[in-house]
Amino acid sequence: MAFVLTVQCTSRRGIVAAISRYLAERGCNITDSAQFDDAQTGKFFMRVSFEPETGATRDELSEGFTEVAEEFGMDWGINDTAQRIKVLLMVSNFGHCLNDLLYRWRIGALPVDIVGVVSNHLTYQKVVVNHDLPFHHINVTKENKPQAEARLLEVVETSGADLVVLARYMQILSDTLCQKMSGRIINIHHSFLPSFKGANPYKQAFQRGVKLIGATAHYVTADLDEGPIIEQDTIRVTHAQSPGDYVTLGRDVEAQVLARAVHAHAQHRVFQNGDKTVVFPASPGDYTSERMG
Repeated sequence: MAFVLTVQCTSRRGIVAAISRYLAERGCNITDSAQFDDAQTGKFFMRVSFEPETGATRDELSEGFTEVAEEFGMDWGINDTAQRIKVLLMVSNFGHCLNDLLYRWRIGALPVDIVGVVSNHLTYQKVVVNHDLPFHHINVTKENKPQAEARLLEVVETSGADLVVLARYMQILSDTLCQKMSGRIINIHHSFLPSFKGANPYKQAFQRGVKLIGATAHYVTADLDEGPIIEQDTIRVTHAQSPGDYVTLGRDVEAQVLARAVHAHAQHRVFQNGDKTVVFPASPGDYTSERMG
């Protein structure tokens, strides 16, 4: 049995000592710990992995920690690592991120429970059904967008999804939906923005002789593609690559970056810090797969 304690609050002396003392007094052994004190905002962030050695339950530990949390004005949570978050995937006509997430989930490399896939197309219906997952086709037009989003929220509620992942879902979500699910939607896109907008960004990058291709995963906000960044990465290209090479290499980076972002969120390693995030490193063993294929 293992738990993860997440804490954020105004920075002040004694926070780490109070947390460590509380866990020690209740027979818990800290196995991993990370903290960050933001001097610019005055906020403190901490993630602690621990194991109770006296049989203490999550509810018991949470009830007792309330006094410590109130003293420091903490926004906090104790999470059981055995209880995986529920994730709803959304996709349109590009399946590289969807297929990558499904594979990682199937081999146990992605510590989540995927509860379904929503799409505005039927392209990947068979793929999803073959994974024994519910497939929800929600057609979206300018005329029916409010109804479509109402249907989406219904799917989120009935599936119990904690997180929605836009795995190259090519529809803009309304401000209302973004606000309603703030901090619970992750998106992926290429990192050429704001330089190359609109259609064929990779072709535009090729024509300009770009030497780095990248991808960005972020929380969705009402500001299109400008939410708090969770993960980014790049890959080098040269003059010898074709526009098609740019696209293929870009898709690889997108899939990897999105998977890492979902992994970090699922393990409670991401803290929103205004327009930015604090992302702590994974604990030992967090990337271990349950099986190889």
